[in-house]
Amino acid sequence: MSSGQKKKNFQIEAFKHKVVVDPKYAEKTWKILEHAIHEIYNHNASGLSFEELYRNAYNMVLHKFGEKLYSGLVATMTLHLQTMCKQVEVTHGSSFLEELNAKWTDHNQALQMIRDILMYMDRTFINNTQKTPVHELGLNLWRDNVIHSEKIRSRLLNTILELVFQERNGEVINRGLMRNIIKMLMDLGPLVYEEDFEKPFLEVSADFYRSESQEFIECSDCSEYLKKAEKRLNEEIERVSHYLDGRSESKITNVVEKEMIANHMSRLVHMENSGLVKMLLDDKFEDLGRMYNLFRRVPDGLSTIRIVMTSHIRETGKQLVTDPEKSKNPVDFVESLLEKRDKYDKIISSAFVNDKTLQNALNSSFEYFINLNPRSPEYISLFVDDKLRKGLKGVKEEEIEIILDKVMMLFRYLQEKDIFEKYYKQHLAKRLLSGKTVSDDAERSLIVKLKTECGYQFTSKLEGMFTDMKTSQDTMQAFYAAYGTKLANGPTLVVQVLTTGSWPTQPNVTCNLPSELSIPCEKFHAHYLSTHTGRRLSWQTNMGTADLRATFGNGQKYELNVSTYQMCVLMLFNSAEFLSYREIEQATEIISTDLKRCLQSLACVKGKNALRKEPMSKDIAEDDVFSVNDKFTSKLRKVKIGTVVAQKESEPEKQETRQKVEEDRKPQIEAAIIRIMKSRRVLDHNNIIAEVTKQLQSRFLANPGEIKKRIESLIERDFLERDNTDRRLYRYLA
Repeated sequence: MSSGQKKKNFQIEAFKHKVVVDPKYAEKTWKILEHAIHEIYNHNASGLSFEELYRNAYNMVLHKFGEKLYSGLVATMTLHLQTMCKQVEVTHGSSFLEELNAKWTDHNQALQMIRDILMYMDRTFINNTQKTPVHELGLNLWRDNVIHSEKIRSRLLNTILELVFQERNGEVINRGLMRNIIKMLMDLGPLVYEEDFEKPFLEVSADFYRSESQEFIECSDCSEYLKKAEKRLNEEIERVSHYLDGRSESKITNVVEKEMIANHMSRLVHMENSGLVKMLLDDKFEDLGRMYNLFRRVPDGLSTIRIVMTSHIRETGKQLVTDPEKSKNPVDFVESLLEKRDKYDKIISSAFVNDKTLQNALNSSFEYFINLNPRSPEYISLFVDDKLRKGLKGVKEEEIEIILDKVMMLFRYLQEKDIFEKYYKQHLAKRLLSGKTVSDDAERSLIVKLKTECGYQFTSKLEGMFTDMKTSQDTMQAFYAAYGTKLANGPTLVVQVLTTGSWPTQPNVTCNLPSELSIPCEKFHAHYLSTHTGRRLSWQTNMGTADLRATFGNGQKYELNVSTYQMCVLMLFNSAEFLSYREIEQATEIISTDLKRCLQSLACVKGKNALRKEPMSKDIAEDDVFSVNDKFTSKLRKVKIGTVVAQKESEPEKQETRQKVEEDRKPQIEAAIIRIMKSRRVLDHNNIIAEVTKQLQSRFLANPGEIKKRIESLIERDFLERDNTDRRLYRYLA
């Protein structure tokens, strides 16, 4: 075709002549289809030609008789369903549901066949006229003519509810039949299932469980009641899985939870001799786990457990830390705390699946009652001291780590961590100087843990103590390399040189050393100062120890491990048989309190009494006379006398330590105030108090009164000033 030629448009025209339809065509065709529907409902479908029926229905729609076909279908199906309804109505007892189910199955099968025959009507006529599709129409007609019939509707509901009731009471029912009937309601649409079954089912269930829970709680203890509630809950979940709509599960479980748990929570946890407190006391892990799993399903369930548990832990914890008997032995005191913590850790991990809310409640409870005893920091340090002196001998490294981690857990609860640091420093010093620590690795491990928890500043002095011990070994090697031959016949001297800032501050003490020791001490003094410029040495004889060889009157020889003070006293008896208290005091110049304690340990402790005292009594008087105990005997060749043990401070010592701590806090509070004011420039009084407390809480709980005093001190020294108009407002002065 050339491009010059024009394109022709083709058009299909309708037939010129009319197609004549038999006036009785529609009626005849419908009669064929109506007969087929009757046959289908009467179970005689095997003789029908579905292809021919489909073509008849197709032609009726094509010739615009869709409306006649549709209305005829409605009328015919309604007729059959009304017949079915009457057949179901006349049944009695258990056969009612069986008959209904059978008729429903018949109707569904018939509906499937009818839909296949009328498929063309479904696709075209129904689509164009917005009428209800055949299958849906069949369901609606079943609903209106059968399920919602006057004699079936209420009977159906009551029968289903009665069967559920029977099953709840332990009877066996036909679950398959129930599943079919409930599925029928679901197939008829969500609204039918909800209105005709679910809503009444939930109301009846609520009444049932309200009544049953009241009955249970009157005759059961808490453990038994929870088992019954758990059983009922599981039964309802199982019931849903067998024959109810899955969406009903949350609704029916909510009913059981409300009626059996939420409405009785308070009574259950407070039940005498079986409630939550009793379960906690008796370590009833299974019961506690059951209570947790049930209570967490309901609003405020876990908070109910938390409140009762917190109250109980705080009350028992308070009794523990304020018990005078427990406070007599610091190690027992801390062991009791750790036992209590282990107990509740196990409960929270085993029964409460490590629930964070309950874990936090446990932590806050421990923090509350541990700080009720002002001596807790001291006791925890004494516990560590006991373990690192002797308690961890032969213990595996992993077990040591577990014990140290437990100590750190208690340490975290302390509000006054600086007081712990003070005592820990004192106890560590005694361990290092006496060589009584069981493991340097354990000591260092704890310091690393403290450093991780509180930062470098907290442990820098503790690390300095270890450095001094190592440096002192090197110093002694150098000293003996220089003076070894000159000192060969004298006593062996071991000196630890301690940096003043790192070690606990000690008072300057006086003590006249025996002449045998004075010479090597002077030589060491001269040697040290010659190798270190700009340093000053002062002897801390109150911190030293000595090993003496002693021969008593019966010829028995022993090696005595004593303090430096005890050595000075004992060596006086090399040149005197009897010495009075005043003579010993004059010769040694040891201060009175220390000397009396020293003489008590030498003369008044059975089995360690190297000296004899006249008159014999526990206390030392100024006119007492002392002599060597010629009858001294011991099963051991090496005898420790007056070894320093972990012991509590006396009241005056406690006050002195507290005073030192308070003094140490002042510069820390001032430093925090300056840091805050430098960044904020202007701040009111309440906010300064809050921010300083927050900044220092990792070390101690700052007293608002003390913060106020420090602010006043900084104002006096021109670091801060008050605002002229608002006296509660402070300004930073650069």
